[in-house]
Amino acid sequence: MSVIHVPVLVEEVLEYLGNTEGVFLDCTVGLGGHAEAILNNCDRSFVVGLDVDEDALSIARERLARFINEGRLKLFKSSYVEARKVLNQLGINRVDAILMDLGVSSMQLEKAERGFSFNRDGPLDMRMDKEQTLTAYEVVNSWDEEALSRIIFEYGEEKRYSRRIAKYIVQSRPIETTKQLVEVLAKAIPNKHGRKRHFATKVFQAIRIAVNNELDNLKRFLSDVPDLLNTGGRIGVISFHSLEDRIVKEFFKKESRLKQLTKKPITPKESEIELNPRSRSAKLRVAERV
Repeated sequence: MSVIHVPVLVEEVLEYLGNTEGVFLDCTVGLGGHAEAILNNCDRSFVVGLDVDEDALSIARERLARFINEGRLKLFKSSYVEARKVLNQLGINRVDAILMDLGVSSMQLEKAERGFSFNRDGPLDMRMDKEQTLTAYEVVNSWDEEALSRIIFEYGEEKRYSRRIAKYIVQSRPIETTKQLVEVLAKAIPNKHGRKRHFATKVFQAIRIAVNNELDNLKRFLSDVPDLLNTGGRIGVISFHSLEDRIVKEFFKKESRLKQLTKKPITPKESEIELNPRSRSAKLRVAERV
């Protein structure tokens, strides 16, 4: 296994969710880092791991083969919005802990052919589930200017130049690759070098969220959470941008069956950020079923 995977906030996840002696639902198992930590930390836990990315799942299966063979782990190619259906297949009504690690993984960013990264030239893809039909190419080349402007404004939080960017994209069609899209954005965005982050970050984020329906899926799943958790069960959500974090924060606050255990989100220690710079923007919120 050549991929080196460093799960974010793993100590904090173990502190809040790691004593699970029942069923642990890992909604985004990825390469298996958090699941492995849970299984090693509590030898009486049973983990159900879901992911839509078959590339990640194949690595997780290899990494966690010992626990699969012991009957302590089952992995499924499934979106977390289908979690209830998967649990029903296993005869499980409720679980004792849920973890969501949202966003794009390092492996997805580093594979140019997946089309997630503005730093690598590849096809405009951005699908987490490679079996789905909608791709970034279709969004960039087929959606009208108004729709593009809306997602760039809402999902990318590109408040100032969303209309200008959408106009440049439409005028530059067809756009075949990530490199070509970055070149269009370089022309569309004024003062691009005065930004804290790469000028293409927000637009790539917006397109990725649209392709994978990320925010609607998160809202749909959260509405199921109180019915999926046993009393005293906990949910932890790791998010990487303000849109996701806001959805989680507001849901935990308004849902009367959940008690927030983290009034402010938990963020990585400096020592973790030094080892894994991509963890910098991670935020963990935890709530308990009452």
